[in-house]
Amino acid sequence: MKQLVYTTLHGPQEIKQLLALQQRNLPVNISTSEAHEQGFVTVEHDFELMQAMNSTEAHIIAKDGDTVVGYCLVMLESFQDRIPVLQPMFDLFGNLSYRQKPLSDYCFFVMGQVCIDKAYRGQGVFDGMYAQLGQVYGSKYDFVVTEVATRNQRSIKAHARVGFQLLHQYTDPRGEAWDIILWDF
Repeated sequence: MKQLVYTTLHGPQEIKQLLALQQRNLPVNISTSEAHEQGFVTVEHDFELMQAMNSTEAHIIAKDGDTVVGYCLVMLESFQDRIPVLQPMFDLFGNLSYRQKPLSDYCFFVMGQVCIDKAYRGQGVFDGMYAQLGQVYGSKYDFVVTEVATRNQRSIKAHARVGFQLLHQYTDPRGEAWDIILWDF
């Protein structure tokens, strides 16, 4: 492993690599035990959506040489209609508050998804990407909000480690339990 670089995503080749990494970590492409032990990603994006999201605020990636080995997807609320599985979370935002103020009083974005290549897990890549995220967006936004399926304990623990705190818990119409969590920059 070379020295990893944490940066923003640029260009179609990096988008293609990111999407390939995403595909390898969808629940349909991994075993139940691997999903339980290693975590998983829920949403499947296409190239056009990924490019559109990146054009509004660049995604954070970890690279080993020319290879994308991890990513954090920055998602603005304007994309909520493009990803139906996230709609229940967005619907809740109007009823949630942080520090006795409605979320709508803040400037924030949603962490659309985080994923790290299997060969790079447990080596600080998650923390490195979030450190880069804070450097790039910490002066522009108050915080980042995301949701994690409660059965994805690896992700819940990793997010807590970098400073995310529980904001709300709910169960979606499909019966999946979620933690909505927030990282205050």
